[in-house]
Amino acid sequence: MTTFRELGVLPEICDALERAGITTPFAIQEMTLSVALMGTDLIGQARTGTGKTLAFGIPVLQRSVSPKDPDYAELPQGKPQALVVAPTRELALQVSSDLALAGKDRGLRVLTVYGGVGYESQLEALESGVDVVVGTPGRLIDLANRRALDISHVHALVLDEADEMLDLGFLPDVERILKMTPETRQTMLFSATMPAAIVSLARIHMRHPMNIRAESSYENATVPATAQFIFQAHDLDKPEIVGRILQADDAGKVIVFTRTKRQAQRIADDLAERGFKSSPLHGDMQQAARERAMARFREDKIQVLVATDVAARGIDVAGVSHVINYTCPEDDKTYVHRIGRTGRAGATGVAVTFVDWADLHRWKMINKALDLPFDEPQETYSTSEHLFHDLGIAPGTKGRLVEAPPRERSPRPERSDRSERTERSGDRPSRSRNRSRTRSRSGQTVEGAEATASAASGPEGQDSEGGQRPEGAGRSRNRRRRRPSGSGSGAADAAPASSD
Repeated sequence: MTTFRELGVLPEICDALERAGITTPFAIQEMTLSVALMGTDLIGQARTGTGKTLAFGIPVLQRSVSPKDPDYAELPQGKPQALVVAPTRELALQVSSDLALAGKDRGLRVLTVYGGVGYESQLEALESGVDVVVGTPGRLIDLANRRALDISHVHALVLDEADEMLDLGFLPDVERILKMTPETRQTMLFSATMPAAIVSLARIHMRHPMNIRAESSYENATVPATAQFIFQAHDLDKPEIVGRILQADDAGKVIVFTRTKRQAQRIADDLAERGFKSSPLHGDMQQAARERAMARFREDKIQVLVATDVAARGIDVAGVSHVINYTCPEDDKTYVHRIGRTGRAGATGVAVTFVDWADLHRWKMINKALDLPFDEPQETYSTSEHLFHDLGIAPGTKGRLVEAPPRERSPRPERSDRSERTERSGDRPSRSRNRSRTRSRSGQTVEGAEATASAASGPEGQDSEGGQRPEGAGRSRNRRRRRPSGSGSGAADAAPASSD
């Protein structure tokens, strides 16, 4: 078995790696180091989680001049010697952590720069001088425009997860960064896939690069060491299914991937209500909150991290046992990146994907592109026997650790009687009905007994005593009665009766 020392890695770097328990290289590292240590441009294609950070990190550290070396004084003071460009803040932080671990004994100063935080601390570090800068494209260009970052003297430039930078629209920024660096630099490009735009970028900005591929095919990169399960599940039943998967026999750290930031927050809150230690990770969170969530996840203070696809690239955490795709990935590449968070560095893992009925066509395209045997996802509910059997869930397990709190309804207040409501209103007394009314008929006032007699008068204009109506009073109109047209009655029958 080959060791780092046999590949020509400096003893001080090997010692730092051995203290961290890293003694033998992975395939991508073994294939890359012999070429990269010579300063040759290279293109590395490997699935995520195969150790490619050290594949470019060790050459960057070894070929940089240490402050302990006599030649260090001849370098441009304060100017970085190497630059690593990463698509996300999380990935930039992870790369910096690995470089700091491997280069601890060399005394090289590593700085991470990214957006979402203030400039002050980054400007102070650049002013005091750094040796290796790891950053996201946007913040690197901002610092360069401020003339705080000078990358015109770097001997090595690394583009990590180049295909993801292409997807996020960073390719123009990457080209601007490349133009700020010397043409004599060593360029190393690493990517899980090689779209046409990345190939074109390599042809323009790299000098006779060596192509290195750790796997025989891209499709095979999704299968080894990761057991995959594809379930057709109802959206309302997914929280219960997830809660039961979290209690599987081999469940450790779990990452749940969602399509939107709002969905990530909602699922994290729902799992917390069910008693699971969970945290969201999405772009609407402050940078400090995102870093705190990642730190707690690495330290096993939380079990579940609910993340969006944007954060997927930066998550490189040991011990992730399960990845759950809460929604069907957009395409085959996203699927590979998601499930690549588990089964890393030779470990085993489980990937569970939920497919809605509306996403069946999308999944079939992913299945065909990756040549997977899951063309027809199995319809699955939280009570399905195969769910318990396939994922090692104990029978009778429920999807929550704590009982759901009872829904408390506040009692309706009793209706008070009318007098109490009147007293509470105070300023609105009841209306008085003691108002004088004047009766009138045909514009003339009718008073006293005459009004009473008028009200009692009969339909023929006479009162109950048989008297005539008062003079000037209006007559009641006789309604004309119609008879059927076929009756034998004459015209006189249809005429109104005379009052005379």
